[in-house]
Amino acid sequence: MYTIIVYDVNEKRVVKVLKLLRKYLNWIQNSVFEGELTDGKFKELKMELKKLLKLEEDSVLIFKFKTKKAFKKEIIGQERNPIDTFL
Repeated sequence: MYTIIVYDVNEKRVVKVLKLLRKYLNWIQNSVFEGELTDGKFKELKMELKKLLKLEEDSVLIFKFKTKKAFKKEIIGQERNPIDTFL
């Protein structure tokens, strides 16, 4: 599934969340990641996130799509980290 994750966490946990998400997804902008995940990898990522977060302070939004073609991304201005540059 194609996944977009946006997070807003306490400063104490930002670096840990950033490193974790980089293991699974592509960084596209401050606090935003996207990429393909299998169901197993998605469950694994969620479990690891829940261990890092303080649910009363932190927020993570997850958008899931069956395929990348299920949505259209439009960019106004500069794209921070174009994924195509790594292909």
